[in-house]
Amino acid sequence: MTGVWIGAALLILVVFPIVVVLLKGVLDAATGIVPSIEGIAATAEKGSADLDATALLLTTQQQAKTTIELVAAYGGSLDVILDDAGPAA
Repeated sequence: MTGVWIGAALLILVVFPIVVVLLKGVLDAATGIVPSIEGIAATAEKGSADLDATALLLTTQQQAKTTIELVAAYGGSLDVILDDAGPAA
């Protein structure tokens, strides 16, 4: 019976404080994550807003192709005009 009392005293005086200290460390670590999560969420929100413009890239690509085609056609016409003009006197 004395062994039970010694075990109970050992549990209360040694093991319980160790568990409390470890749980306090876990709680501190968990509450320390909150500011980091809020910062990550704000950054992700801004990054998501930046991606909203990606749909415009399709329009931009088409406009670039059209512009290049027009410039190439103008350059071809310019070659014909210069060839028809003959050599400069």
